[in-house]
Amino acid sequence: MQLRRHLLILRAWTLLAALVVTGCTTQQPVTGPSRAAAFNATDTAWIQLMIPMSERAHLLTTLAATRTTDPTVTDLASRIGTRLDQEQTRLRALLDLSGVPDTRPHEGHNMPGMVSLDTLTKARAATGKGFDQLLTDGLRAHFAQSETLCASEQASGRAKEAKDLAATVEGNAAEALKELTRLGPGTRTATTTETTTTPTSATTTTTTPTSATTPTSATASATASAAATEAP
Repeated sequence: MQLRRHLLILRAWTLLAALVVTGCTTQQPVTGPSRAAAFNATDTAWIQLMIPMSERAHLLTTLAATRTTDPTVTDLASRIGTRLDQEQTRLRALLDLSGVPDTRPHEGHNMPGMVSLDTLTKARAATGKGFDQLLTDGLRAHFAQSETLCASEQASGRAKEAKDLAATVEGNAAEALKELTRLGPGTRTATTTETTTTPTSATTTTTTPTSATTPTSATASATASAAATEAP
């Protein structure tokens, strides 16, 4: 009888312990403030603009494998394309973290510095040096605008994750611009000099400077200004 009583007590304690463990595992964990709250309007505006810009530039680089005849251009486009793809992955992760829905507000638009849909259409039909020119011109415009937008994000953004990524993207853009410049005479630099020799041996030089872009104090402001001039 006493042995049976001990067995019943032991079984009761075992059941109670199981209930306690189950109760502990179903409790909601204590969490800190939502990370989404760390993102301000500048952060989200920057992310939503950089995603389509990066997508268009990446599309342009993927064409190089079949459109250019210059192995140097092929190699550069491949390396730049890989970096752009990595940036897109991190940008989308940030958008998820911010809690902002992926409404793609710039879908189908041609924003300043963005590789245009017309450029992509022409690049798909071009080959050789004609394609190389479209590629390098499009990438230069993209990276120059990226530097401006990233500088604004770092100055006026709030979320550390976004500002850190902006610094990385800005550094990648600066490096890409240097690599594009090193391509040499096969492509034009930001300031193009065309020399024409007349029959009298006179030389006329025409210089077309690329318009300077001044970083804004906030990416949200830069985005609003860009949206005002975008073409559908």
